[in-house]
Amino acid sequence: MENRIKEFRQQKRMTQEELAKKSKVSRAIISGLESGRTEVTTTGTLSKIAEALEKTVGEIFFTDTV
Repeated sequence: MENRIKEFRQQKRMTQEELAKKSKVSRAIISGLESGRTEVTTTGTLSKIAEALEKTVGEIFFTDTV
């Protein structure tokens, strides 16, 4: 699953650990999603990450990078 989690996280100058705490999603899942090792997760997890990054799920997971 191609996504922009890392890009948006770095724009906010957040570590994976900080994003994990803010989103209440484990750092291991965030790391897996960023690296592509994790390709399947729940809609709830996607929503929590998006909210913590102040983005929509669509912006992170379904919009082509420009």
